[in-house]
Amino acid sequence: MLNTLLSILFVYVFILLGYMARRIFKEDMNTKTLTLMSVYFLQPFVTVWGFSTAKLHSEHILVPLFYLAIILIVLMPTIILSKILLTDIKERAIFSIAGFVGNTGNIGIPLGIALFGEDSVIYTTLINIANVFVVYIIGVYIYSRGSFSIKDSLFNIVKIPIIPASAVAIMINIYDIPLSVQIKEFFKMGAYAGIVLQLFLLGTFLQGIRLRELSNKLLIGTLSQKFIIIPFFTMFILSFTNFSLFVQGVIFMEMMVPLAIANINLSSLYECRPKDVTSLILLSTLLFFPLLFILSTIVNHYYL
Repeated sequence: MLNTLLSILFVYVFILLGYMARRIFKEDMNTKTLTLMSVYFLQPFVTVWGFSTAKLHSEHILVPLFYLAIILIVLMPTIILSKILLTDIKERAIFSIAGFVGNTGNIGIPLGIALFGEDSVIYTTLINIANVFVVYIIGVYIYSRGSFSIKDSLFNIVKIPIIPASAVAIMINIYDIPLSVQIKEFFKMGAYAGIVLQLFLLGTFLQGIRLRELSNKLLIGTLSQKFIIIPFFTMFILSFTNFSLFVQGVIFMEMMVPLAIANINLSSLYECRPKDVTSLILLSTLLFFPLLFILSTIVNHYYL
């Protein structure tokens, strides 16, 4: 538990450093450059390293597939609802996808260890990898649609290097291609740099945000979707599966984690109101801490 708390503390230290850097250097701190570095150069390292940490087995594959299925089922009515509730096309894009891009890595993995023990790591790692595909295929398209045409949005998916990097990493894992210690360390260094830059980038966007400028409909809609609609729908669907209670609990937990920093990457890259997205991430993270007690109670009562 102590190691988990320290890990979470270090996360917020890097966020604070980003905030201070932006506050001190102001416009000299170019967030667009940081975003490009993260998305096009360092995030592929995070994905390849993630696949190298756990060997894929057939019995594990159903968990990330089920995670993806829940997202796809809830996504369609959410997109329809966004057109009813919101008139601004960029707010529609944020509402449609932000709640589905959860922080399954930086928060989900250590939280899984705290609630379920180290046996959860194989599942949280695979769910985090599945989330990469949600972010960089569905997320790229929807965020792009806030500023780009359908054709350009589809092309933006092709341009993201993390997708081919993931395909290569999957092949290496499935066919058990040996990697030397030096190569693994190389990918690990790149992955850690990518994670730190993600946190740093969040801090830079937190500086100067104005919560009062955030649309009430977007705020209430996104947070309600994240912490009410998605968790209850997940519990309902899980009750009909043959997964063990342990695995059900891990999936439920990952569906409740706050919004991921990756939302900032895409909203900034495609000019889809990154400051509004940053405000939502901040508020969802702050709200998640008191909700942890509820989550812990549900997990202990139903899944352990």
